[in-house]
Amino acid sequence: MFAFFGVGVAVLSLLVLTHLSSEISFKAVKHSIHAIPNSTLLLALFFTFVSFAAVALYDVVAVETIAPKRVPYYISAMAGGAGYAISNALGFSLLTGGALRYRVYAAEGINVADIGRIIGTSWLAIWFAFTIMIAVALVIDPTRIPWIVSFGPVLDQVIGASVLLAVAVLLYWLSRRERTLRIGRVSVRLPSSQGAMLQIIAGLIDVAAAAATLYVLMPHGAVPSIAAFALIYVVAVALGIISHAPGGIGAFEATMIAGLGIGTNPDAIAALLAYRAIYTLIPFLVAIIGFVISEILRRRHLIAGPTMLAVRVFETLIPPLSAGIAFLGGIVLLISSVTPDFTRRLEVLSDFVPMPFLEMSHLGASFVGLALLIVARGLARRLWRAWVMAVVLFSLGAVFSLAKGLDWEEALALTLMAGVLLLFGDSFYRKPMGESFKLTWGWLASIGTTAFAVLWLGFFAYRHVEYANQLWWEFAWDAQASRFLRGSVLLLTLLAAITINTVINGVGRGKLRAQPIPEEVPDLVAQSPRASDALALLGDKRFLMDGKGRGFVMFARSGGSLVSMGEPVGGDDGVVGGLAWAFRDMADRTGARTVFYGVGPERLPLFLDMGLTALKLGEVARVELRDFSLEGSKRQPLRYAARRLEKEGISFEILPKEQTPAVMDELREVSDAWLEMKSGSEKRFSLGSFEVAYLSHFDIAVLRKDGAIVAFANVWRGAGQKEIAVDLMRHRPDASSVIMDGLFANLLMAAKAEGYEWFNLGAAPLSGLSDSHLASRWNRIGSFIYRRGAEFYRFDGLRAFKDKFGPKWTPYYLICPPGLATPRSLIDATNLVSGSPFEVFKR
Repeated sequence: MFAFFGVGVAVLSLLVLTHLSSEISFKAVKHSIHAIPNSTLLLALFFTFVSFAAVALYDVVAVETIAPKRVPYYISAMAGGAGYAISNALGFSLLTGGALRYRVYAAEGINVADIGRIIGTSWLAIWFAFTIMIAVALVIDPTRIPWIVSFGPVLDQVIGASVLLAVAVLLYWLSRRERTLRIGRVSVRLPSSQGAMLQIIAGLIDVAAAAATLYVLMPHGAVPSIAAFALIYVVAVALGIISHAPGGIGAFEATMIAGLGIGTNPDAIAALLAYRAIYTLIPFLVAIIGFVISEILRRRHLIAGPTMLAVRVFETLIPPLSAGIAFLGGIVLLISSVTPDFTRRLEVLSDFVPMPFLEMSHLGASFVGLALLIVARGLARRLWRAWVMAVVLFSLGAVFSLAKGLDWEEALALTLMAGVLLLFGDSFYRKPMGESFKLTWGWLASIGTTAFAVLWLGFFAYRHVEYANQLWWEFAWDAQASRFLRGSVLLLTLLAAITINTVINGVGRGKLRAQPIPEEVPDLVAQSPRASDALALLGDKRFLMDGKGRGFVMFARSGGSLVSMGEPVGGDDGVVGGLAWAFRDMADRTGARTVFYGVGPERLPLFLDMGLTALKLGEVARVELRDFSLEGSKRQPLRYAARRLEKEGISFEILPKEQTPAVMDELREVSDAWLEMKSGSEKRFSLGSFEVAYLSHFDIAVLRKDGAIVAFANVWRGAGQKEIAVDLMRHRPDASSVIMDGLFANLLMAAKAEGYEWFNLGAAPLSGLSDSHLASRWNRIGSFIYRRGAEFYRFDGLRAFKDKFGPKWTPYYLICPPGLATPRSLIDATNLVSGSPFEVFKR
């Protein structure tokens, strides 16, 4: 939704730009850019420095409020300034700048919740500054403020003064004592009055200095008043942020031109372009370089060996930085393709290059530019194919830049980019499993807005050329407008094809097909003491096998995660540990998150050593059969159920798996009736389904009435008679009201008679989660759902049913990456099991 809204804002802004700038030429703007005095440029650079210094102060105050004394000032200042510089250039502020802040603060030991509070506090400080600037503008000069509904100068000033008074009251309120903002169960510690005042001052300095950067570049007479200019600037920045376009491109310019009425002033348009270079591009490059240097200095104790050791220090930064460079390289190539080349260079080129080669090179540069925008996403994910393609595209871009207009500056820059990628080739090692590369809606929106902005620039540059049909077929050295039109068609065609592919095939990752069950798996399942390992025979999973056939991991892919069903199956701890690490490595190399679903507490240290975290999903009920019986007052309901089944003429027996083919049709009728009664469908992955090939592996416990099967359950048997369990438990709708109690009572007594140690009743989802205010947020949310979620699922009823058997309860967990990847992993596991938000907890 936000992606589509951002594209809408960007497209509307470009339409407004087209209307407002219809009377100026690209040539006049170029001339005005060269005419800007050096002293003015230096003054703009000074105000840019002041603005970003104030931005850095946002994070310093936020960190000292949320996590005092835990992060050095210079690190939080660097994170604030660099984060804003990157988000200001690339768009999607909370995702780009927020990701950098997460990287910095997580390395300092700050947890995810506090990082979110720090980012939120800094983000609110910016908008708080915007509000104060509007209020100040209303007080100073209400009669010349555009877009504000005026109630008269006096009342407008009263409104502005009221906002400023409210700020003063807020500061006084904060000065009385330490304050905490609570919204439901979420709490955020508010800064002290001194901290709030410091952030307000920093915000005002930031916005004022940023506006001053553009103000000093503006020609004389272009600004009606300082107050009006400040308000227009604030609105322009806000719309740029909302558009999510890289740097707010288009939305910011359209707002400034419309607000100041400078659509016919080429000097003012030149000032906007210069502002873009000074306030957006230069800080972006400085942030990237500074961030790399800071990482090297922070880990300087590691840089004592060979050069490659130094490379490892900031290796984690290479993919995102490479993605940013590729995106920037694509923008440069696209802009070069839609703007006129130097006439002198074309004259020189005509002596060496044939005309067809020039035309193809121009189209090729457009294609490479758009392709680099797409490949940038793959570089961010460390994809090996994206790295190979990026090296090829940079190299082709360099050749095309020379062949289309002797643009040696671009060719040199693209060659250097290709060299950097070759140097850090080891950072791009991931090869996704059986999936086609797809764009997210956000990335597609960013590419689309960038392409539309570049095309608008091209139409603006060639607006002096009168359109004629023959332009499409004109091939000449000086027919640059014709080349632009043909390149535009190619660009729009490719963009439409990408969009259509995304709409049809969706975003993210496709399903990973299950593979045939390896021949070693049935024997390994038969040797496993865990009854639930029989899920390996379901036929819906893939397998990572031990090299010597001693164990396996059964898994499937869902979204961006590889999800293992339980822990690895193997003969000893060495095999299990090796398989777990191998699965972790495979997920990393395929660009997926590592998830283990439904594991017990025994091997938690192994998963924690992998850098993963554990979410408690509930508790598993296991009945110790040695002391189990139907005698005693606590077992009275079970005795009653068993005896009632006998009175109703319902008999119990366990059919060996050799006899199950003969009754499979009858079992299917029972299963279909049960599914229709439940208005549900077959589950998957963590639960069995009615598949003939799957059920043929197991004995079947059945209840018969008058010779007809009215209920059944397939029986899982662990090796060494350690554990026994059931999977599918289905009955006819018209069977006895105590059918399930009676079935379980008979099953437990039969298992005890066979000499099994434990009967696994399965899980009670969300059971046993703490609701203490000191517990993790996940535990408190899960506990709340357990207590209040009866309308979705009878969590407490399920536990009460299993408690009748006197089980011992042990926790079971979802193992997944920490931080922002945790909720994504949980969603992926949910979708894999059944698609229902609560079904992930079952079993």
